[in-house]
Amino acid sequence: MTTPNTPAHGTTETLRAAIVGEVFVPGEAGYDQARQAWNLAADQRPAVVVTAGSAADVAHAVRFARSQGMRIAPQGTGHGSEPLESLQGAMLLRTVRMRSVRIDPAARTARAEAGAQWQDVTVPAGQHGLAALAGTSPNVGVTGYTLGGGIGWLARRYGLAANSITAAEIVTPDGHLARADTGHEPDLFWAIRGGGGVGVVTALEMRLYPVRELYAGALFFSLPRAAEVLHAWRAWTGTVPDEVTSVGRIMRFPPLPEVPEPLRGRAFALVEAAYLGDADTGAELIRPLRRLGPDMDTFAMILSPALAQLHMDPDQPVPSQGDGAFLADVPAAAIDALIAVAGPGAATPLASVEIRHLGGALARLAAGGGAQPRIDAGFLMFAGGFTPTPELASTVRGHAQAVKDALASWHASYDYYNFEETPTAASAVLPPASYRRLEKIKASYDPGQAIISAHPVWPSRGIPPK
Repeated sequence: MTTPNTPAHGTTETLRAAIVGEVFVPGEAGYDQARQAWNLAADQRPAVVVTAGSAADVAHAVRFARSQGMRIAPQGTGHGSEPLESLQGAMLLRTVRMRSVRIDPAARTARAEAGAQWQDVTVPAGQHGLAALAGTSPNVGVTGYTLGGGIGWLARRYGLAANSITAAEIVTPDGHLARADTGHEPDLFWAIRGGGGVGVVTALEMRLYPVRELYAGALFFSLPRAAEVLHAWRAWTGTVPDEVTSVGRIMRFPPLPEVPEPLRGRAFALVEAAYLGDADTGAELIRPLRRLGPDMDTFAMILSPALAQLHMDPDQPVPSQGDGAFLADVPAAAIDALIAVAGPGAATPLASVEIRHLGGALARLAAGGGAQPRIDAGFLMFAGGFTPTPELASTVRGHAQAVKDALASWHASYDYYNFEETPTAASAVLPPASYRRLEKIKASYDPGQAIISAHPVWPSRGIPPK
């Protein structure tokens, strides 16, 4: 599909008059702010930005883009924008203003508009003793995270967030607003549950779970103990029930005022974990790690919304680079390989290198699941760092790749949609059978490849757009 440059002034004025949201083109006040992703290192330069205020706005914008021959990149908070292809000549369709959330405590469900962040769901749900399958950061967008799978602190017990979706409201590439659920648009309903976008989602409905509080926290150890701690953590993961989800991690905190004083400018090996149960049982479960004698121990009973702070993700946009991969297993040799490139003896700009324990419900076929019915990997790796300058961006990318390369012997057969932050097709982040089905669905709903997604699916017998 060919794409024009910036649309003519008269046509954008027509679009402005038709929607309650806003329209920005290059050179106008507000354009640079409107195009900015969460990761400040992502330089998105679309021909037009539409910040939709409603599902009707989204439908108007999609129809406008199609009438102009423009492709469309849907985006909420702007997390996960790094793998996107160039947006030159395209519309960036932002749903960030659409943050309405409705909790139904009796049905244990939530409906979240496409711009909602996880904190918009977890806080009101928590007031009813309920929890969503949220991400590890409060400001990650519900929609993008969930469409890519969604692995959070409750994942080993309740599975992927994508498979907790009960319905989606979606604008198809022809501008039609549809509802996708078990009885309507079954192909769309299957595709959006872990397969990325086939249209522009305007709202998701999802199951909530009875979790009022849980036992969670982190054990911090000095960095020279990284090998000891990560080996112990890996052995420990083989003993815990599905109610425990954990991360083994190396963190180097920058010497910045916004970092809490006990962590500022220091480096640690740490274990983060959440246990769906009481304090006594939780303390007994983590006792083997606690016996190692951590420098700091934050484990306590917490209300479920407080899980958003456990992983210590930045609460404001920052420039960063990183990459991740599914790992089939993490034997002792893999820990040694990780320590060699990111441990105490490594000169690395990476702020965080982590391995998440998967398995449990993630490894079992979800009944009626979507494009990611199960995760065929035991662990998930991610490495990243902050990149305030272009020169540092290249360096951090190289070091993140070095971590991936060091663990290459243990890579799974495909990677994780949400943590694959380099450009790659969906065939690299989905099970082969799912990718083949998505090709057919794409051919049916979007044969011209109008929708731009982070990891594209080419329509069956189609060719990439030019």
